[in-house]
Amino acid sequence: MDKKAKRKEGLFAVVSPGMEGICARELLRLKAEEVRPVPGGVEFSGDSDVLYRSNLWLRSAGRILVRMAKMRCTDFPELYRKTVRLPWGRFMRPSTPVRVRAVSRRSRLVHTGRIAETVAEAIRHSLGSSADQAGGGEQLVLIRFEEDNALLSVDSSGELLHRRGYREDVGRAPLRETLAAGVLGLLDWDGSAPLMDPMCGSGTFLIEAALMAGGMAPGARRSFAFMQWPGFRPGRWEILLAEGAGESRLHVPLWGADRHPGAIRAACANAARAGVETMVTFRNEAIGKMHRPVFGPGLILCNPPYGERLGGGSDLVPLYAELGHAWRTRFSGWRCAFLCTDTRLADATGLSPVPIAELDNGGIRVLLFRANL
Repeated sequence: MDKKAKRKEGLFAVVSPGMEGICARELLRLKAEEVRPVPGGVEFSGDSDVLYRSNLWLRSAGRILVRMAKMRCTDFPELYRKTVRLPWGRFMRPSTPVRVRAVSRRSRLVHTGRIAETVAEAIRHSLGSSADQAGGGEQLVLIRFEEDNALLSVDSSGELLHRRGYREDVGRAPLRETLAAGVLGLLDWDGSAPLMDPMCGSGTFLIEAALMAGGMAPGARRSFAFMQWPGFRPGRWEILLAEGAGESRLHVPLWGADRHPGAIRAACANAARAGVETMVTFRNEAIGKMHRPVFGPGLILCNPPYGERLGGGSDLVPLYAELGHAWRTRFSGWRCAFLCTDTRLADATGLSPVPIAELDNGGIRVLLFRANL
């Protein structure tokens, strides 16, 4: 293996609040080193294989950063001098457009716009490039100031990792793919028990479950920012990609229903793009007409409406009561779980649900409730 492949990087997986433990567990399975969950993400280290695999395989993370440098700066000339000396040529070419995102707290350098401009100018000078770069996709660089200490990071992912490449058809309140996968992890669903979503929308829970149970890499259908780096090894990537092609190990039913025909059409189209259309069954069916399936018991999981997602204004208590009644009378012996913002609505199910995690769904604080039927 060459020296570049052996170089260990300090890495960081950005995750939504509540997903730190799940992401850390995923990273340990990927043989990452020095794995440490912190608020908002997971610190870890590894070589280029770990970097490639984390982008390819992580289901709960939103972005993978390379920690480039830590430095103390109290004025802009000092920031420029220290930044220009860094080895930017490892991560971008002179023709690569660069975008810098800055945050500053309790520091003498408070003007984030000027911080970003200073870092961008230092990078251009270091690479010998001009301000009007034009060479493919831009490279995101992040700098965070905290008490005059700056942390510089380079984004290796490009588009956020929840953009798997399969979801083009969405409903009114789509569920982010990383949240869906993380919820399955929080519920310890491992593909050994049936899964049902009676309000499946565009099918995200079930498609993510099929990818998990089928051993399929969630990032196999997309590209990443690190593919444009000078040290990228396409041959090694092809080997890792072949490992992530997956062999279907699914031996349990994955079943979804929704009362809206358009949602079912979207779910079927998304499943086909994800390559799991043969693993998931979708039906146009209302909650009140659900029948206990011949398989089971297993897990019922859904993301029902909560006023904040759809504009509010309507009383959702009857809907939650109907859900609880249907599950209680037809799915004895199953586990159930759902996302909700309001304990009043959760209690309306009559299932005595217990909140097990506080999460973020598109900027909305939600609780994950669990109950036994």
